[in-house]
Amino acid sequence: MPGSANMAKGSRPAQVGVVQSKFHLEKKIKPMSCDGMSDHQSILKRSPPSRPIHQRIFVKPDDRKVRLYGFREHDETPAQETLDGEPKASHMRWHPLRREWSVYASGRQNRTFKPSLADDPLAPTRPDGPATEIPFSDFELAIFDNRFPSFSEGASNKLPAIESVEIEPAEGLCEVVVYTKESTGSLATLGQERRELLVHAWIDRYAELYESGAAFVLPFENRGEAVGATLHHPHGQIYAFPIVPAVQENARKSFADGYDLAGNIASWRDDYSISASGDVEAFTPPFSRFPYEIWIAPRHRRQGPWDMTDEEISGFADLLGDVTRRYDAFFGEDTPYMLSLHAAPYAGSENWHFTAQFYPLLRAPGRLKYLASVEQSTGLFTVDVMPEETAQKFRTL
Repeated sequence: MPGSANMAKGSRPAQVGVVQSKFHLEKKIKPMSCDGMSDHQSILKRSPPSRPIHQRIFVKPDDRKVRLYGFREHDETPAQETLDGEPKASHMRWHPLRREWSVYASGRQNRTFKPSLADDPLAPTRPDGPATEIPFSDFELAIFDNRFPSFSEGASNKLPAIESVEIEPAEGLCEVVVYTKESTGSLATLGQERRELLVHAWIDRYAELYESGAAFVLPFENRGEAVGATLHHPHGQIYAFPIVPAVQENARKSFADGYDLAGNIASWRDDYSISASGDVEAFTPPFSRFPYEIWIAPRHRRQGPWDMTDEEISGFADLLGDVTRRYDAFFGEDTPYMLSLHAAPYAGSENWHFTAQFYPLLRAPGRLKYLASVEQSTGLFTVDVMPEETAQKFRTL
């Protein structure tokens, strides 16, 4: 898991002990195996007290993996027909003025777009029904390799050559996290047991993806068409990056320079706290960029969810549902939002403090918050709602 950082100047990571102006992968993603098997069962090392979590890893004919997580052992025979993977041609280009990387993955243009309920690719595969991404008729929670990835293990093939443009392979992994076999639902309606299962599945993926060479891992959820979600089935995603993105690199420097989020959470409590579950708190930061932005964080400094106690994991899972419920109650609809988990990069960071951050795309019921010219051109957000008002309004819901 993440340790101490050793970084070159600028936002691009360097190998330990080497200062370089050109981008270099911190640690190349290496293929993962299932002990040479196409179907493998195990019990997670980290599970709730007295309640083991079972994991089943099934490798499809196209070599993409499906991981099933549950409190009961899964022994169903897989369906014979599965959806095949798409070509994985992608690469990164460096923007010399913004000093950041962009990923170019033209294969994603053909990804599934708002299918009917009958053609839901995240549904279980039913007898006599169409093939889906999950070749089983029953499961609790599933994570599978994305058929239309931005990052992939085979991204180093056939890189273009453009004069004066730095180009690197988009090595990494992209996964889809299916919260439930049901076609509807949310973090608020899943129930506490399923949310805890989700957190433990995230912890398992952090461990394996960092061990496999990812520089940074981002579990996230895009909820609602306004955010850009093209599948309505309750789900999230996980990206394993070959670099530490600029936002996380800036956060790493701030924490290393002594920024004390734990101290701020305590000092902000009267004006910015919304709710708490044990030693985990939901609050709106005074420097929010989005109207009604809410963060969840343990009160004590943790590098990531793997660092949290069993009680903190339970509290974190509880607040994931609680914050989603408050959003839906306030806006009177299934609120479109972006949720992202900000854990320490692979190289780690002194004083890093794990947070889960919700960015809703509504500034009022029925009114979208558009990120228009100013925000896109300068990175400077104009915020329509004072964070103090957010805390006051949401605290009473």
